[in-house]
Amino acid sequence: MTSSSPHPNSRPAQRFPVVVVGAGPAGLTIGNILRAASVDCLVLETETRAFIEQRPRAGVLEEGAVRGLQRRGLADNLLARAQRHTECEFRFDGERYRFEYAELTGVHHWVYPQQLLVTDLVREYADVRGGAIRFGVRDVELHGLDTDHPSVSYTCPDTGQRQVVTCDFVAGCDGARGATRAALPADRARVARSDYGIGWLALLAEAPPSSDCVLFGMHPRGFAGHMPRSAEVTRYYLECPPGDDPENWSEDRVWTELQERLGAKGAPPLTEGRLIEKRVLDMHNYVVEPMVFGRLFLAGDAAHLTAPIAAKGMNLALHDAFLLGDALVGRLTKGDATGLDSYSTACLNRVWDCQEFSHWLSEVYHGTSSGDPYRAGTTLARLRRIFDSPTAARAFAEQYLGRQTEG
Repeated sequence: MTSSSPHPNSRPAQRFPVVVVGAGPAGLTIGNILRAASVDCLVLETETRAFIEQRPRAGVLEEGAVRGLQRRGLADNLLARAQRHTECEFRFDGERYRFEYAELTGVHHWVYPQQLLVTDLVREYADVRGGAIRFGVRDVELHGLDTDHPSVSYTCPDTGQRQVVTCDFVAGCDGARGATRAALPADRARVARSDYGIGWLALLAEAPPSSDCVLFGMHPRGFAGHMPRSAEVTRYYLECPPGDDPENWSEDRVWTELQERLGAKGAPPLTEGRLIEKRVLDMHNYVVEPMVFGRLFLAGDAAHLTAPIAAKGMNLALHDAFLLGDALVGRLTKGDATGLDSYSTACLNRVWDCQEFSHWLSEVYHGTSSGDPYRAGTTLARLRRIFDSPTAARAFAEQYLGRQTEG
């Protein structure tokens, strides 16, 4: 929430030029950029360090995002440990279709689980660059965002006392349900939202990948996806009704559906293993416009969500962070506000591009299971075009791989 002044019973205020709310990829990247420029900042996180370093989330990184991390000294472990992916495979009508996008474009993907990246970024920020961070904070509130002297207050988990931090700017990187989204003025924030009307059962299996690349299965029973994460763990997705209960999906049912939906002529059966995560994701997108409200700058899921249909979320969050971190450094070290003034527009151009691709790809993934023969027929036509037309293949690859600018 937001208010004009901090809690009346709080302790005397601390002072940091920037307060970053949220220690995900965006917040930690911003913190590292600031510390590299000798700008002090405070990162506030409601979860524990152990939790954020183990929480499984996204895993696909575009080349532009990796180059951006590398240029800022944040990609050493990633480049040493990540898997390099150069192709993917579509399975539909009982056949296998390999899509060799690196051969077509010279560009590839990296696969590096988000919790590993977060672990790297926390270590670099807190342990190497000496950045201030508070874990397990509660009841975060933002104050005076429309003034030149905003502040953030929170309850300390150790003492139970309210703490107040004054600052010049707040970076909101705590997702759709965080304090920074709650602080948005209802009369100034426009939230555009689209619901797909489908769910995905997100699964982590303690099983080695069954292919050397990502698999997309378009089947009348529903979409299925296979995403390698490591030599021992594989991410799977199954289309399901929105709001479905994960407990409706026994291990036997999960593997039966995965084998059916990802089956194809000449393809070996999937390697099965114990399921270590089951949760249902209702597929939806949203965009907050603008991404700036007074001294509050939103980044990542606090500003926009792109459903995992297109694997864009972590990449968009990192590009936001590159732009915002560099802009804050310019303003605080050189008095140059150009980057901050153009931040929202620059981010939203990329965001809306990814939103459009997510909608297009959703129809490709889910048209065959829609129950509508017309949608199923046009979906198969789109898929065949990717493999029959070099122009269509290159256009798809360009969007699938993302813009190759670092941000």
